[in-house]
Amino acid sequence: MALAIVHDIYDWYRDLMDNKSDPRVNGWPMMASPVPTFLLCVFYAYFSKSLGPKLMAKRKALDLRNVLVWYNLFQTVFSAWIFYEYLMSGWWGDYNFKCQPVDYSNSPKALRMANICWWYYISKFTEFFDTLFFILRKKTQHVSTLHVIHHGCMPFSVWMGLKLAPGGHSTFFALLNSFVHIVMYFYYMIAAMGPKYQKYIWWKKYLTTFQMVQFVAIFTHQFQLLFRECDYPKGFMVWIGLHGVMFLFLFSDFYKTKYTRAAQKVKAANGHASASEKEYLTNGKATANGNGVYANGNSNRGACMPVMEDEVETTIQTNGHLKNGHYKNGYANGGGDHILKEGVISSNEAILNSDTSSSSLHQRKVK
Repeated sequence: MALAIVHDIYDWYRDLMDNKSDPRVNGWPMMASPVPTFLLCVFYAYFSKSLGPKLMAKRKALDLRNVLVWYNLFQTVFSAWIFYEYLMSGWWGDYNFKCQPVDYSNSPKALRMANICWWYYISKFTEFFDTLFFILRKKTQHVSTLHVIHHGCMPFSVWMGLKLAPGGHSTFFALLNSFVHIVMYFYYMIAAMGPKYQKYIWWKKYLTTFQMVQFVAIFTHQFQLLFRECDYPKGFMVWIGLHGVMFLFLFSDFYKTKYTRAAQKVKAANGHASASEKEYLTNGKATANGNGVYANGNSNRGACMPVMEDEVETTIQTNGHLKNGHYKNGYANGGGDHILKEGVISSNEAILNSDTSSSSLHQRKVK
């Protein structure tokens, strides 16, 4: 019985790879088999949660401020080019937002679309450096389960799309995601440049909202094919749509933790919280730098990809002011002390309070 099941699975796999995949991409790097991509994703998860932190356990955190500026500049430009290529390959005037079949021909525009799908696939591996920089800076608290899921599953999902349908309806996902990444990595670049540039990225809070709008647009665009006829692989459409749903729930949970609950903590510290808010907050435990609180004391901190955030020594007086509001290690693991204004109880509250200094710290949301 077990042998028969294994045989059926193998036959299904061979039929998928040999008869239902796009022959145009078979000879492209990493496209002959899903095994290399799968193994890289598994190794990424293992390195992120186990091997990397162990290797850095007895080593000093690296100061990567300049590296992060250049890395985020590269990612901004790379994302902009991918976005442009998706537009020029079909989404600027040629593709139909209601139903767009895949063009499997060898026409220049169809091949251009397949080519940019491959580069989008490669970009999912370059994003692994987000996690590597966390680990090298010993910010492993940011390498959350959401972070690893988000980065770890994307290369394999994009590989499947490239192998079976390099073009058509679901490339709207890549188009929109690339645009979001332009904004996102540009923000990270400015945040990594130092305190004097922080005043230009006051819109940090809205990045997570921007991400969530992206996911709503993605699953809405995908699931419309459930209600109309379209010559596009239904299974892959559902697969991409479910990605949007899953990440929407994960990111919305992060948003509530990071902003709504952080705001409640500010009110409680200043004596303005309601009875229910106080009860909720006393059942939870704030993290070391005052990030969002769950009722069981756990934080969803690092839900995606903070770039530059230093811990704050938060000895809090009864009126909610900092007794000692200095950055623990300076900016970016060295570079001088910066002082938060009174009335700010953590780096997250510094973002929420418009009256704080421009040196308030910034954390990536979550990819």
